[in-house]
Amino acid sequence: MRRICTIVLFSVVFLSGYSAGAQSYFTRTEIGFSGGMSQYFGDLNEHYGFKTLSPVYGIYVRRKINSYIALKAVANYTNLSYDDKLNTGDPYALARNLNFTTPIVEVALQAEFNFFKFITGDPQYRFTPYLTGGIGAFYYNPSTTYNGVKYALLPLGTEGQNVGYQRKYSNFAVCAPIGAGVKFWLKGGINLSFEIADRLTTTDYIDDVSSTYVGADRFPTGAHAGPALALQNRSGEIVGYTTLGEGGKQRGNASSFDQYLMAQFSISFHFTSYRCPQDLDAGLIRTY
Repeated sequence: MRRICTIVLFSVVFLSGYSAGAQSYFTRTEIGFSGGMSQYFGDLNEHYGFKTLSPVYGIYVRRKINSYIALKAVANYTNLSYDDKLNTGDPYALARNLNFTTPIVEVALQAEFNFFKFITGDPQYRFTPYLTGGIGAFYYNPSTTYNGVKYALLPLGTEGQNVGYQRKYSNFAVCAPIGAGVKFWLKGGINLSFEIADRLTTTDYIDDVSSTYVGADRFPTGAHAGPALALQNRSGEIVGYTTLGEGGKQRGNASSFDQYLMAQFSISFHFTSYRCPQDLDAGLIRTY
């Protein structure tokens, strides 16, 4: 036992001395984790209210091109939702009485443009604001609850998609993150940042609402009536309001696509290397 303890102690001392004497470097690649809040903007939230904030969880890999430019591959998850009952200052929206919720699974590639030179571990270049922009794709699947049952809205075709109207949409769409942030290094190789970026999208159906009512007569009735008939026009559920839903009347605003905003704090960690200083041109940043 004494021999084993001696060997372990010698190994610890030896490795500690080796690590202290070895010069380490940070590579240009770092991995980060983020968290924050998201908000949907669209046909049910045209006044850009922040009444349905939801948590966002993300992970990313950032590659430094130089001290001013970096590329970042990100993956985020959140839920978006809204309800016409929140539009207390809009009598039409209150009468429309629509609501939705949807998961968002997003992947994107973003570029970051620093205002100042930024080098982790270098006291002279510790902080910078930055602009960001990029392109990505996301999955969404709007749903609502009716009589205690949750229904996915896309298959129902609430705006006539299943009865001849050319308004079909997919569970996938393109997004373009555009925003700004600030970042600084807390310790050599450990960076903190805060970013706000709006996601412009190529769909107007994150909320399953876009254009006009097609009229109840276009949906099966009687014994063949399904949930689409009830969910395409829910104004009759509101006491004191006349029923909307005549064919051709406004249901949403087709002149603009839906959006969602993400505000995220993040922490990232650089990879380290013990390559020789002459390899700095290959993308290594010396530690301090």
